Amino acid sequence: MRHLNTPSFALTRQSLRDAMIRSGWHPSATFDAELALGELLVNAWRHGRTPAPIVQILFLHKVLRVSVSDESPMLPESQPLALLAESGRGLQLVAGLTSRWGVDPQERGKSVWFECDLDAA
Repeated sequence: MRHLNTPSFALTRQSLRDAMIRSGWHPSATFDAELALGELLVNAWRHGRTPAPIVQILFLHKVLRVSVSDESPMLPESQPLALLAESGRGLQLVAGLTSRWGVDPQERGKSVWFECDLDAA
């Protein structure tokens, strides 16, 4: 398990990529997870009321679990897309890139997570 205070977007994505490769994932499989992580980070920075969300990377058997925690109690919702909308696509992108995603309310804020199955990579 790895906890990261997110000093920069690029460094956080690189940390995920490095951890996945060290854990035996093919380098090409990291792209979707990096993109999904980027979406969760953007949402946390934009809506989460915290300048440095906490990122957790966990490998369980053949599953990668990544969570991004922030201090906002407001839970995200995947919404239908409006044709000309300039926002609102992030969680749909996460759903399409990963095996599953969800939200865990916490005492102070929430943790938004996704999982990727190694067999699906």
